[in-house]
Amino acid sequence: MRKTSRYFVILWALVFIFPYVSAAGDTQSLEGHWEGSIDIPGMTMDVNIDFKAKEDGSWDGDISIPVQKAKDLPLIDINVVENQVSFVISGVPGDPTFKGTLSEDGTKITGDFTQNKQTFPFTLSREASPVIKAKDAIADFDTIVEKGLKSLNNPGVAVAIVKDDEVIFAKGFGYRDVENKAPMTTDTLLAIGSASKAFTTFTMGTLVDEGKLEWNTPVREYIPWFRLYDPFATERMTPRDLVTHRSGLPRHDAMWYNNYTASREEFVRRLAYLKPSADLRERFQYNNLMFLTAGYLIEVLTEKTWEDAVRARVLAPLEMKRTNFSVVDSQKDTDHALPYREHKDKIEKIPFRDITNIGPAGSINSSVNEMSHWLLVHLNQGKFKDKQIINPQTAQDMHLAYMPTGGTPSIAEITPADYGLGWFVDTYRGHRRVSHGGNIDGFSALVCMLPDDGVGIVALTNKNGSPLPELLIRHALDLLLGTETKDWISQTAERIAKSKDMQKEAEEKKATRRKPGTVPAHKLIEYAGDYAHPGYGDLKVFLEEGRLAFTYNDITTPLEHWHYETFNAKRADDPTFEDTKLTFRTDVNGYVAAFEIPIEPTLEETVFKKKPDAKYFNAAYLLKFVGKYTLINDTFTVSLKGDSLTLFLPGQPEYDLVPVLGDEFIFKQVKIVSVKFLTDEKDNVIAAEFIQPNGVFEAKRINE
Repeated sequence: MRKTSRYFVILWALVFIFPYVSAAGDTQSLEGHWEGSIDIPGMTMDVNIDFKAKEDGSWDGDISIPVQKAKDLPLIDINVVENQVSFVISGVPGDPTFKGTLSEDGTKITGDFTQNKQTFPFTLSREASPVIKAKDAIADFDTIVEKGLKSLNNPGVAVAIVKDDEVIFAKGFGYRDVENKAPMTTDTLLAIGSASKAFTTFTMGTLVDEGKLEWNTPVREYIPWFRLYDPFATERMTPRDLVTHRSGLPRHDAMWYNNYTASREEFVRRLAYLKPSADLRERFQYNNLMFLTAGYLIEVLTEKTWEDAVRARVLAPLEMKRTNFSVVDSQKDTDHALPYREHKDKIEKIPFRDITNIGPAGSINSSVNEMSHWLLVHLNQGKFKDKQIINPQTAQDMHLAYMPTGGTPSIAEITPADYGLGWFVDTYRGHRRVSHGGNIDGFSALVCMLPDDGVGIVALTNKNGSPLPELLIRHALDLLLGTETKDWISQTAERIAKSKDMQKEAEEKKATRRKPGTVPAHKLIEYAGDYAHPGYGDLKVFLEEGRLAFTYNDITTPLEHWHYETFNAKRADDPTFEDTKLTFRTDVNGYVAAFEIPIEPTLEETVFKKKPDAKYFNAAYLLKFVGKYTLINDTFTVSLKGDSLTLFLPGQPEYDLVPVLGDEFIFKQVKIVSVKFLTDEKDNVIAAEFIQPNGVFEAKRINE
């Protein structure tokens, strides 16, 4: 028992001491890369060693121990006497020493490893370096990419692959501009979409390192006015909750999509009016608005814009000089890709979609050359070149699983994914994978890493909703891992072809959901007006050339009568709302008062209420109603207070008059009573009608 206990202590020392050191190296007769293992009781510990001869005849060397995530620990006292080899791991307690014999053919070293006076056998074999192996494995990767472009009808794609500290592949394929045959390059700027989220969490991580942010402290500690629809979530929501999609809110993306007027602070304030569909931390629900809130939190803590904070804390240290935060800026660069989509089997160019407002969730644009720097800092525990950009523990924290997504992959090679801090975490063919995709109008992206294998890949394409980045990365991983390869591209192309046929059939059947022979309950002009929701903002319905249409967030969509009080959104230049149904509501007085719309698919329809005419909130217009009115023996006074009216009747409290539909005002304090002012043919106010459940009473205006 004592002997076993001593081994356990030694093993514990190995596992917990090694990770805190680092360095590099090789020898003249040993020059090159060696792989092998130390046989410790109860386990075999794999090691990788590199030796390099120096000009003065001495040697450099380093050792990596993958199971301990120890990389490039420096070796000292490297000696070769005839066929006897010895070296020591520098800076590690217990004098960890290797002593062995080099085989006659120079391909193996066998001997003993000693630490803390305990000795274990080791074996090393000369191997090609991991970088050389990786380059050889992807020698024919170009052919796969070209096949993917053709089979999946993509204009262009750029790919970069990193192995350990080196970019081993970087190339552009196809066109960044189809019409002008401008080639895609490794410097071409493309949108990375939601892969931007990890830049936000990385920036937050630097604030954690500085003690300015704590992942598990409630957001209200940093933003006191922060409020959600759910009071419990308001009090308990933390920065970690914001960036792990466990807020309880579904996407609510329509609020920000194409909205160029609301500030980030306004979006965060509107969260108070957006309904959740689950409790805090109950289940994974992807949410861009929570990442926007995280970006706004960065702004509060740094007193800089999110863009300036990311630029200073991430882009500048990583030498990502051309990476930007807006497609507007991308278009100023001479090497940028145009956005495309596939419509009716043809590739068509579409407008750039500026999503700067939601920037912390997805507005970054970059090239694969610069994104390779992003891969390197993550694969090297927060270090880029010789500079530690973020603490190793903080970098590792981002790659840990914090929220199960609940999704089940359709293929056996990939396990169900969890979500870390701005990254999806799963395994691909048994290898831990950290990745994040990105899709915005006209662009698709995927950033992927196998941290334990020192592999990183980024694939960017200029086609909307394309599976190509994911499929190319699967192919590349199969080659690099030396596993059984699948024809991922052909399988997906076949599946897409079948789904197109199904989609055509489904579209033909959608009219069967329509009730024929119905008409609207009102004249079309009565549906027109300004509508609003406290979270989603304003929406305008208008009549143009005898047809209704609506504008929301600067997207204009024509409407067709579907049946009864429901209208259907037709396809427009911007097809965002195509086939969305608006069902109008009539109030007790017969006015079109609201409509409901399935704007957030996971919740019941959202209700937009019709706003009274804007003139009733204008003090200059309201002056015409100010004065005295008499009803039987009572005289009351209408006065102007700011930009609203009040009514005073002696012996009663002053009532606030709130504009409602039908040119009426309700009593704020007694909502079942309203007043409507009557005018003559010259628009002079001559009376006021009091509308109550028991009747309508007319009060004459007193002309003074």
